[in-house]
Amino acid sequence: MPDSQQRTEPFDAVDVIRTKRDGGVLPDAQVDWVVDAYTRGVVAEEQMSALAMAVLLNGMTREETARWTAAMIASGERLDLSAGLSRPTADKHSTGGVGDKITLPLAPLVAACGVAVPQLSGRGLGHTGGTLDKMEAIPGWRASLSTDEVRRQLEEVGAVVCAAGDGLAPADKRLYALRDVTGTVESVPLIASSIMSKKIAEGTDALVLDVKVGTGAFMKDLATARELARTMVALGTDAGVRTVALLTEMSTPLGLTAGNALEVRESVEVLAGGGPADIVALTLALAREMLAAAGVDGVDPADALADGRAMDAWRRMVAAQGGDPAADLPTARETDVVLAPADGVLVRLDALGVGVAAWRLGAGRARRQDPVQAGAGVELHAKPGDTVRAGQPLMTLHTDTPERFARAHEALEGAVEVAPEVSRPATPDLVLERVAG
Repeated sequence: MPDSQQRTEPFDAVDVIRTKRDGGVLPDAQVDWVVDAYTRGVVAEEQMSALAMAVLLNGMTREETARWTAAMIASGERLDLSAGLSRPTADKHSTGGVGDKITLPLAPLVAACGVAVPQLSGRGLGHTGGTLDKMEAIPGWRASLSTDEVRRQLEEVGAVVCAAGDGLAPADKRLYALRDVTGTVESVPLIASSIMSKKIAEGTDALVLDVKVGTGAFMKDLATARELARTMVALGTDAGVRTVALLTEMSTPLGLTAGNALEVRESVEVLAGGGPADIVALTLALAREMLAAAGVDGVDPADALADGRAMDAWRRMVAAQGGDPAADLPTARETDVVLAPADGVLVRLDALGVGVAAWRLGAGRARRQDPVQAGAGVELHAKPGDTVRAGQPLMTLHTDTPERFARAHEALEGAVEVAPEVSRPATPDLVLERVAG
């Protein structure tokens, strides 16, 4: 269009970059403008890359982070999934880990206790699995639902696990992809605003955050994880969403499986009243937090696991989205066994090594458009603290493409440590801290 008809921008991107580069605080108007202008394409990718790096290096104040999050929300639609429901709503978000299938048993469990769960989820990238990839291992299940379908399922079933629509915080979608290729993923303000912009925009009453800490998590140390948890809780609280965070251990994989169909099977075992103790314990801990945040008292979610109500809610939830809860799950065509190197006690099983192995076997993706294998992954036969014998199976690798085994074994080099019986490790706490507003 002619210059006279072009929109006059109130700020210049270079000035915004310089302010943050030099450790300054961005005024509200500049934050609003730069997020909007980037979404419109006025701020170039290289300019936002520079600003993201400046934020990574110099941080943001609580007020800046809150304003940035609000600007991300304002870039798209804002839902109110709690409107008109006959029960309160609560959502849960995990920062990602290895074997973290908690959403699968948690959503129907909380629904069985009287709270609606609008679980808008994502796909896996790299060594951390994605909830939608796991659910899509169920024959017929579909991730994409309209807003009306989500509301109807919340009222009729009580829980929905589905993909977030493109209209929620579109600025975050662009910025997330940019951060992934510019070395700025680790910025706490940008992580917090990315997560919370979508969660606040969906319109839930309450939110429980599972912030993972350890080798298999994005947050490797407790101090950084605590900072992220406090930032997200503050953002939720300031936005009127009752928000609490649990910091949970992620140096060892959760449960005994890492991979899509493998994790669905394990989740169903939990809903049937069995399953690994750590999965059951964390599911119940998060369920109790969600019920409390939603204002539901006097209900023990352990009862809903024991009496079958959670399993009934799972079957209804899967069927409502076209899935067959009774169908056989996919299995990989090929397997390979990793053996214990010596007699003794398994003292370490590194979550990152197991997660990368599962990824390389086909359970995860390197790029968002990559396909995944439903049956691929790692099945564990021992956890730290278990006594093992030389030559005993420690884990089974699953894939449709056996040429992947070699690189999976490479990922597991150094991930397993067996020591004499006298070195038996103490069982680490699963929940490390609780952060509330």
